[in-house]
Amino acid sequence: MADLLLRGATVVDGTGADRFRADVTVADGVITGVITAADTAPGRSAAARTIDADGLVLAPGFIDMHAHSDLRTLVERDHPSRVTQGVTCEVLGQDGLSYAPADDTTRPALRRQIAGWNGDPDDFDWNWRTVGEYLDRLDQGIAVNACYLVPHGSVRMLAMGWENREPSRAELNRMRELVAQGMREGAVGMSSGLSYTPGMYASTDELIELCEVVAAYGGYHSPHQRSYGAGALGGYAEMIEISRRSGCPLHLAHATMNFSVNAGRAAKFLELVDAALAEGCDISLDTYPYLPGSTTLAALLPSWSAEGGPDATLARLADPASRERIRRDVEDRGSDGNHGMVIDWRTIQISGVRDPALAGVVGQNVAQIAAARAVTGTEVFFDLLREDRLGTSILHHVGNEENVRAIMRHRTHTVGSDGLLVGARPHPRAWGTFPRYLGHYSRDLKVLTLEETVARMTGRPARRLRLDRRGLVRVGHHADLVLFDPRTVRDAATFEEPRRAAEGIVEVLVNGVSVVTDGRPTGALPGRALRRDEQGVSAL
Repeated sequence: MADLLLRGATVVDGTGADRFRADVTVADGVITGVITAADTAPGRSAAARTIDADGLVLAPGFIDMHAHSDLRTLVERDHPSRVTQGVTCEVLGQDGLSYAPADDTTRPALRRQIAGWNGDPDDFDWNWRTVGEYLDRLDQGIAVNACYLVPHGSVRMLAMGWENREPSRAELNRMRELVAQGMREGAVGMSSGLSYTPGMYASTDELIELCEVVAAYGGYHSPHQRSYGAGALGGYAEMIEISRRSGCPLHLAHATMNFSVNAGRAAKFLELVDAALAEGCDISLDTYPYLPGSTTLAALLPSWSAEGGPDATLARLADPASRERIRRDVEDRGSDGNHGMVIDWRTIQISGVRDPALAGVVGQNVAQIAAARAVTGTEVFFDLLREDRLGTSILHHVGNEENVRAIMRHRTHTVGSDGLLVGARPHPRAWGTFPRYLGHYSRDLKVLTLEETVARMTGRPARRLRLDRRGLVRVGHHADLVLFDPRTVRDAATFEEPRRAAEGIVEVLVNGVSVVTDGRPTGALPGRALRRDEQGVSAL
């Protein structure tokens, strides 16, 4: 007897094929039946639990290709931001910065550097050092499945600190060994953060050598490239060249063309991608369905000012000569931390602070704070960075709707939330990305069909991740499933109330266990780390 029968569902199976009506059965964490009206299989009503799915869509569980839940999935273990969207798997270790591999020197600095992404809980048990140990920690109980990318910036810190220079041969070999170890321990690829320190100090050749290691283990490279602004097209061209020369598959994270300089230029970016695909390169991309971006305030600093790590950065912010040099970069020349653009303080909105005493600035943009204090925006920038010890998170209002729609139509497109889960008012994409695609962009605007939208969230990312028997509604596949109402599904999270759960998500299963029932989280923790399949993959 089945554990669960979903009766009369409209199945959108993740392949992009037309929807069809079927009864779907689940037992022991696996899909055991997809029974259409033409089938005569016995026992279609024999199940311990039955859900009437008439009028509802049953799809594979959604895969978040770009998540920043590295700590929240362990701290807030029921993970409501993900399960209430229908997400059943997320990819962690993004943008070249995460907590494994690490040692006693790099971990405290990492905790400070990316507190604006993940928080920095004082009472948290940091009981891992390697990628494998981190994945083991996930296996102790999480709400959704997780894959992990070896973060290049963290690897570079271990090999050579925060120095802005080329690595020695010994240091580069050490990085290669660390990447290989992470891949052997289960990572699905490598991420890089080329507008964050210390990853931004890496040359193209350094990344090619590391991507050769990733390719040998069957993984992919997911870069946060050097620029999404003035140098966006050059940045994409560099990432494609790295893929071409290393033989490593490429997944372009949060693929955007931002700032006014790039308005309407998505076609130029997609021409680069299509030309490389025609040459035989293996490329995919992900996007979030919103205009503002989200990162840390410290990310806007010019790269030279962050050399040496967080303590060195704070020392420069206290030094008048260094402050003046930073001012010239952000106001006159264009900081590389701001993608080569001069910063418009009206576009920088504070979304969260580490120090509760600074809570009053949350929700305001830097220009508004500056006007209230009768100082310049750059002075506010300096003061917040120092007072909040680099822990401030921001929304960056620089997107372009025409570009967003053009990129999401591309044939290699997948979905990533890039959602930050900390701060008083984080970006609503952390809670609303997947239902926003289903409701706003598919049902309401008809930018994509429902079948196309679901395929971008399920089957296509599962292929990129090389997940075994996931991403489709198919007999024998793991029962990662989401049941939703196509008429009412929508994102309820807003910039004013960013933690509002999605509407229209009825039931969510992870490995056959309900993590959402009747639209409410159950608190179940059936997720686990999904490690790279080593079968048939060469080793160095």
